[in-house]
Amino acid sequence: MPDPTSDYRRGALKRLWRNIHLWLGIGLFILLVPVALSGAILVYHDDIGEFLSTPSGAVAPSKPPDIALAIANARKAAGDGFTPMSISFPEDNRAPLTIALRGPAAKGERPVRLTATIDRHDARVLSIVDFRQTFFGFMHVFHENLTIPDYGRSMVGWTGVAMLTLSLTGLYLWWPRHGQWSRAFVWRRSPATSSNLHYMTGFWICFPLALISLTGIYLAWPQQGRDLLSSIAPMTAQQQRGGGPGGQVMARPTHSPSEIYATASAQPNSAVDAIFFPNPQTGSWRVRLREDGKTEPVTIMINDRSGDVSVVQPLSGDRTASWIRWLHEGSHSGEVWRFVVFLSGIMPTVLGVTGILIWLRQRRQRALMKTNAPLAASNKPSRPVGDAAPAE
Repeated sequence: MPDPTSDYRRGALKRLWRNIHLWLGIGLFILLVPVALSGAILVYHDDIGEFLSTPSGAVAPSKPPDIALAIANARKAAGDGFTPMSISFPEDNRAPLTIALRGPAAKGERPVRLTATIDRHDARVLSIVDFRQTFFGFMHVFHENLTIPDYGRSMVGWTGVAMLTLSLTGLYLWWPRHGQWSRAFVWRRSPATSSNLHYMTGFWICFPLALISLTGIYLAWPQQGRDLLSSIAPMTAQQQRGGGPGGQVMARPTHSPSEIYATASAQPNSAVDAIFFPNPQTGSWRVRLREDGKTEPVTIMINDRSGDVSVVQPLSGDRTASWIRWLHEGSHSGEVWRFVVFLSGIMPTVLGVTGILIWLRQRRQRALMKTNAPLAASNKPSRPVGDAAPAE
C-alpha cells in the first residue's frame, strides 16, 4: 500500500522543480535563446568562412604559397603600424590563407586587429577586414560577453548555469513514474503537439545540452576554471601568446616565416595548420600541425635562434582544458558531435517556445477549473486533481 506521506513529499518536490524549471525558462528566455543561437551559428563558422572566401572554380596550387610575399602584401594593405601575428592554412588547399595583424591602440582602447585573406596562387590580398566588425566577429563577441565588456562574460556564465539547471530539472520532470518506461519514449504523451515536442526533444537533447552548458560555465570564468582544474590536474604556467605585454612579437626574428613553414612542413605525416610569430619572452615560433589519423592538433615549438624543433607534450590538465573548449565548440570531436552541438544551440528556442505554450495552456485550464468549480460542486461530488497539475 503506498505511503500517503511519501507520495505527498514526492509531489511537493516535483512541484518545486517544475516551478524552478518554468520560471527559469520563461524569465531568462530573452537571454537564453540568443546566446544559444549564436553558439549554433559559430559551430560552422570556419566552414562558412572558407566557402565564402574561396573564389568560384578555385583549384589547389601546384606549389607552396609564397609566405614572404603574402605577409608583405598583407602589411601593405593594412597600413603603417600593423604587425603580423599569425598565419592560418585551411585544410582545404583551395581556400585562401588568412593573416592576422595587430595595429596600434588608441588610449584606453583595445588594439586594432585585422584579418587579411590571401590567395594561395599569387599571394594577392583578396580582402582585409577588422574581424570584430564582421557578422561572425559580432557573433563571437556576443556569445562570449553579450558585447558588454565589463560584466557580460559573467552574465553568459550565469546563463550557462541556468541552462544546466534547466537540463537537469527537465530530465527529472521527464523521468517516468513507477517504472512506466514503455510510455516514456512514445510520442503521444499528451494530446498537445507542443507538449509532445517539448518532452521528446527535451529528453534527447538534455545530456549534450548539460555538457555544453557545463563547459560553457568553465569558459565564461576562465581564470577561476583554470585555478580549479590546476588544483586536481597539472597544468603548464600561462604564457602570453603571440608576444609579450600587449601581444607584441619579436621585432627582428632570426628566421623568416617561410623558413619556419618549410621546417614545419618537413614533419612526417602532417600539414601546417597555423604559424604564430615568436614573442620576446620565449623566442620561439609556435606551429600547430594537423597529423594524419589524429583529430586533435599537434603543437611544435621552433627556436628562433637555433632552429631546434620540440614537440609540446601537454600535461593532463592542459589536455583536459583543450577538450573542454573543443567539446563546447564542436571542434576536433568529429562531425557527429559537431552536429549535436549545433542542435544543442537550436533546441533551446524550440524548448522555450513549446514551454511557454504549455504554460499558457495550463493557465487557461486552471482558469476554467476555477470558473467551473462552483457549478461542478453543486452538481456532483468534487474529485481530486491529478499530479499533472500546472505549475504554480
